[in-house]
Amino acid sequence: MENTILYLTEQLTGRGVPVDQAELAARAMGLVALLFLAWAANFLAKRVIVRAVTAVVRRTNVQWDDALVDAGVFTRLSHLVPALVIRAFGNGVLGDSPAAERWLENFVTIYLLVIVLGVFSAVLDAGRKILEQSKVGVRMPLKGFVQAVKLAGVVIVGIFILSVVFGKTPVYFLSSLGALTAVMLLIFKDAILGFVAGIQISVNQLVQVGDWIEVPKAAADGDVIDVSLTTVKVRNWDKTITTVPTYSLISDSFINWRGMQESGGRRIKRALYLDMQTVRFADEAMLARWRKIDLLRPYLEEKAAELAAEAANMTTDAGVPGNRRSLTNLGTFRAYIAAYLHAHPKINQEMTFLVRHLDPTERGLPIEIYVFSADKVWANYESIQADIFDHLLAMVPEFDLRIFQSPGGYDLQKLGALLPGRKE
Repeated sequence: MENTILYLTEQLTGRGVPVDQAELAARAMGLVALLFLAWAANFLAKRVIVRAVTAVVRRTNVQWDDALVDAGVFTRLSHLVPALVIRAFGNGVLGDSPAAERWLENFVTIYLLVIVLGVFSAVLDAGRKILEQSKVGVRMPLKGFVQAVKLAGVVIVGIFILSVVFGKTPVYFLSSLGALTAVMLLIFKDAILGFVAGIQISVNQLVQVGDWIEVPKAAADGDVIDVSLTTVKVRNWDKTITTVPTYSLISDSFINWRGMQESGGRRIKRALYLDMQTVRFADEAMLARWRKIDLLRPYLEEKAAELAAEAANMTTDAGVPGNRRSLTNLGTFRAYIAAYLHAHPKINQEMTFLVRHLDPTERGLPIEIYVFSADKVWANYESIQADIFDHLLAMVPEFDLRIFQSPGGYDLQKLGALLPGRKE
């Protein structure tokens, strides 16, 4: 390259150009040629070498090399070729002066540091992709860890670049970090808190992509779609996206529904409010009507035998309801609910199963159903729950019971008409 510069200088001086200007012009043309050569070398490296490597990788049976290609590791490595070209021919273009040589060396060193940082970042992305496909990696917030390592890499490379530019050793800048610690803690507060939170989330397996979480403070309720160093993105059920700081999942409380999703069912917990004035002992007409219900027949036969045995041993008047045990329409209705749910194909019979009274309220007597749907898909779960209560609400009158409802305007008019002393 130096011979080419001399040849161009001689040609220009032969045409009457002053020597200083001729040498400057020759070196400028040489610099343009060097940059073009570096670009051409990079173009060939990408089009030939990278394509050949990619073709070979795609034919292999292993997956890790595909991850390296997809992350762009080989593409970023191809940028080493221009650096080698500039390093090989740069001195001939710029001359052998100490200043030019030092400038060229610093430029190539900084360029190589940037390439190393890019390759390192791509390798981390490839490693994250590989781990995310494993059973262990799925449960870890790998993106946050990768971002933290990348941030550390940027800081380290930045220190080396500063040492090259100012001609100081990296130890000099590292020793100066102590005075900047407070400033760095302020600047990177979210990143540091997020990194610490990411470690706690990973170790305790608090959150992973795909979990359904509720964060009341952030008004987030939906699926986790991303866990990064500083934020967790939640796609809410209305399809909006809520961004929650990672460390807030540690400092504040939230609900993770993963336990329900991994269990055998989804809880149904709802009550029917019955009018307590409709509760009464069962008479023969009621019993005869209820015996026609297949689900109730075993219960009624068992209770009839049990009550008959007790009545045979009684010494008091069995005709008085207070002297004996008797079936009630409410108790029989509870027995029907339990039998109906036990026979329901969509109810998980192995999980908690309760049909119980709650404390009476001004809205009536709550009969709570506490069972688990075997289908955990939201739409299916709601349909199963609705079908169950549709049926039970329709069955309430069969037991001479009534659902409690607060009286409306029309009901108040009818009630007023019955009051004594009312004049039409």
